[in-house]
Amino acid sequence: MSRMFQAGIVSVGMIAAFAAGAGLPQGTVPSNHKVTKEQFEQWKTDLNNWGRWGKNDEIGTMNLITPTKRKQAAALVKEGFSVSLASDADTEKAVDNPQPYEHEMLAIGNDRIGVAFHGIAHTHLDSLAHINYNGIFYNGYKPDPEQVKKANGHAKNSIHNLKNGIFTRGILIDIPGMRGLKYLEPGTPIYVEDIEAWLKKAGLKILPGDALFVRAGVWARRKEVGPYERGRTGKDAGLDPSVIPWLKKQDIAILAADHPQYVSPSEVTGAVHDFALVSLGIHLIDNCDLEALSEAAAARNRWEFLLTAAPIPIVGGTGSPLNPIATF
Repeated sequence: MSRMFQAGIVSVGMIAAFAAGAGLPQGTVPSNHKVTKEQFEQWKTDLNNWGRWGKNDEIGTMNLITPTKRKQAAALVKEGFSVSLASDADTEKAVDNPQPYEHEMLAIGNDRIGVAFHGIAHTHLDSLAHINYNGIFYNGYKPDPEQVKKANGHAKNSIHNLKNGIFTRGILIDIPGMRGLKYLEPGTPIYVEDIEAWLKKAGLKILPGDALFVRAGVWARRKEVGPYERGRTGKDAGLDPSVIPWLKKQDIAILAADHPQYVSPSEVTGAVHDFALVSLGIHLIDNCDLEALSEAAAARNRWEFLLTAAPIPIVGGTGSPLNPIATF
C-alpha cells in the first residue's frame, strides 16, 4: 500500500465530514443517496450539455482537451515510465465474456482478429453514437435506424471523430486502495464522498479536460475467484447514480473504469454509463485493467499521469477496441 495510506484507512466519519463541504447542489441528492427514476429523468433536462459547444457538436467534453491542456499533460512525464491500461484480448468464452475475441492464424506470418467489443469483457472506447434515449443520441442526433444499417454506420457522433487520438491528464481514483482492499465486492456503490476523500488524501484536484479512471478492482477479483456475472444483469461495484450532478460539475473529458461505469443492481439501470454518453457527451473507456496502474501509482505515490490512446478510425463506428497508456 502507498505511504500515503500507511496511517490507516479513511474512516466513515472522515468521509462524511469531508462530504459535507463537497459543494454539491443543495437537495440534489438525498442523504441516503437514493435516486429515483423520476429524479434521473429530470436530470436529463437539468444537467445536459446539449448545445454547449454548438448545435452541430459531435465530440462533447472532448472539446475540453485544448492545445494548452495537451501541453500541460505532456509536462506530467517525469521519468518516461509507461503502463498499459487494457486487458489482454480474451479468446476464452465465459459467463462475463459471451463474445470473446476471434483470433485465427491464416499462415505462419498472417493472422486475423474479430470482436464484438461492447459489453463487460473487452477494453474499449464508447463513441457518442453508442447509447441513445428513445432513439436520440448526444446533442439531439436522431438517426433513422434503417438508414444507419444501410449506410453501415452513423452520420454523426461516431468514433471517427477521435481519429487524432486522446492526449490529456489522467487521474486514478483507487477506492479499494483507499480502503486497504484488493477489490470491492460486487454490488458495492462508489459515492461522491468516496471520490472526494480519495482526492483529498492524494492531494489532487480534478481539472477540466481530465480523464478520470475509477478502479473497483474487477480484474483482481476475477483473477482470484474466476469469471463472474457482471453488467446490467449481474452485480458490479461501481459508480452510484447519485454521482451524476457531481460528474456534470467536474467537466472531465473522459470517464474510464474497470467496470461499466455504474453499480449494479440499481433502481436506475446503467445510470452513469448512459447519462455520461447521452446527456453529458463524455466518451467512456470501459473494462480497463487498472491493476498495473494501481501498483505503478502506489510505488510512486503519484496518481496523475499522461494519458494517450488512439481508437481505430472506423467511419460511422459506435466505438473501438482500445489500449490506453499511462506515462509517468
